[in-house]
Amino acid sequence: MFQAVPDKPAKVPPMPVVRAVNRLRAGLQRLHRSTVPSSVAILEMATGAWTTQTMYAAARLGLADQLAAGPASAAVLADRVGAHPDALYRLMRALASNGLLTHRPDDTFALTKVGEALRSDAPESMHDMVLFIGHQARWEDWGNLLHSVQTGEPSVLKLRGMSYWDYLEQDSELAQVFNDAMTATSGITNEVALSQYDFTNFKLIVDVGGGHGLLLSTILRRAPKARGLVYDLPSVVSGADATFEAAGLAERCSAEGGSFFDRVPGGGDAYVLKNIIHDWNDDDSVRILRNIRTAIAPDGKLLLLEMVLPDRADAFIGFQLDLEMLVTVGGRERTRDDFANLLRQAGFRLDRVIDTVAPVSIIEASPA
Repeated sequence: MFQAVPDKPAKVPPMPVVRAVNRLRAGLQRLHRSTVPSSVAILEMATGAWTTQTMYAAARLGLADQLAAGPASAAVLADRVGAHPDALYRLMRALASNGLLTHRPDDTFALTKVGEALRSDAPESMHDMVLFIGHQARWEDWGNLLHSVQTGEPSVLKLRGMSYWDYLEQDSELAQVFNDAMTATSGITNEVALSQYDFTNFKLIVDVGGGHGLLLSTILRRAPKARGLVYDLPSVVSGADATFEAAGLAERCSAEGGSFFDRVPGGGDAYVLKNIIHDWNDDDSVRILRNIRTAIAPDGKLLLLEMVLPDRADAFIGFQLDLEMLVTVGGRERTRDDFANLLRQAGFRLDRVIDTVAPVSIIEASPA
């Protein structure tokens, strides 16, 4: 699925404001859990999987799209979405109890601000991501988390007998759901995160593992004098030309197929990898980074867009995503020290970690 590059950069709140809001949210969550019996707090957390499936059912039915025009009753919507009227009413009540809908006095339902993000056409839509998280195959992956914790291996290996990536090659339906989710949620994240870094002085920016080139297109809008190259598997990168053409960047961008385990195109003074290193264990990560070290210009910069875990656990979503990496691909989320160690083994030095208002940070490194 092709997603166009936004015409206007996203409005980014100041980092001190974001940090303050995050601290407040975490504090309110702790306060809530400390003011109810522990059994109630545990029950609320344990039923989180039920909430996921509630949202998944709503996304599959397209409820948020149906409510975009205004409030409606379950009875009216049932025919439109192909659902049982009473069962749909009960689903919509549950969505309202979780703040996604408002249950009005006339027994109709309306979208809340949060619920708007379930619309497939919303600017910051999470519709496709919910379809991925709630997919039956993902339900099975997480249902075998205990196996992964006991063995240290992805549950996918036990369930499918092959790696996650190999399984996606065989299951075209899940692969489409996965690709749609990654594409749909990348646009706003790209804009928000990349606004924190100055790309204007680079001449050739290489996006390693960059898929259809959406990230690179976003970068080149911020670096009008730079050229760009997206590098990914041939079956993936074939869609990049359409992205560049639609963004008006065809004259400055090109695409090349290959595996970053074998080599990386040379000559770039900036190499960007977004959410690549967290997919792999330490040995594989170092192998990828060493290939970039061989290719990069002596004065070049390596930029990793990744979640950076705090040294001590807090409410950061990255700790849950770390378990997602465990059950699926065998990768992991990492702390600043973890990244510094990987980079050192690959011949880089960590220069700085730039926090952004998105969950990802920008890790800047230089050839050592």
